[in-house]
Amino acid sequence: MRKIIIGIGGVTNGGKTTLSKSLHKLLHNSCVVSQDNFFKDDSVVPADNNGFKEYDTLDALHMDRMMAVIGLWQKDPQSFMSSCGYAVKSTATEPSNVFVLIVEGFLIFNHGPLNSLLNKRYFLQISYETCRERRSSRVYVPPDPPGYFDGYVWPMYLKNRRAMEETVNDIVFLDGTQKSETLLSTVYADVQEMLMVTQR
Repeated sequence: MRKIIIGIGGVTNGGKTTLSKSLHKLLHNSCVVSQDNFFKDDSVVPADNNGFKEYDTLDALHMDRMMAVIGLWQKDPQSFMSSCGYAVKSTATEPSNVFVLIVEGFLIFNHGPLNSLLNKRYFLQISYETCRERRSSRVYVPPDPPGYFDGYVWPMYLKNRRAMEETVNDIVFLDGTQKSETLLSTVYADVQEMLMVTQR
């Protein structure tokens, strides 16, 4: 049995979830684990000096729980897939003994233990203007307070990105403004190549 873990990270509203879900639909023996599902309760997330909730840090996430879920997949991908309601399939390019886990999130490369598990890393990037526009069109719970994007979200993205680039190698940077179909075909082609290598 071969196991491949793909990391899809990037800026908020960069297209991580869309790409991950689309890739999952194309890869038969795959599952997705999303970092957004491991946020701590709002009541325990501290605020900075400006009163902005500090969500864009690893301390705001239950990374231990996320790693535990990934550990379950590593231990038995087939049982993990069954627990998620997926059946194991086999095709000419995707043998039934090769499993793919897609891990997506905005800080997946900043968490050393998680980053060390990844076989391939993709980072979706978009401009400040595009990110601000996309962010303003989404509804968050709790909602973004006035000034949150400029006063906290974007500065933290730049800080986290600098830290990532100082410690992580082999990241493939993708333009998040490209059509979703283009991004998907690029990543899917890479994964297919990895799957072919596992069969040699």
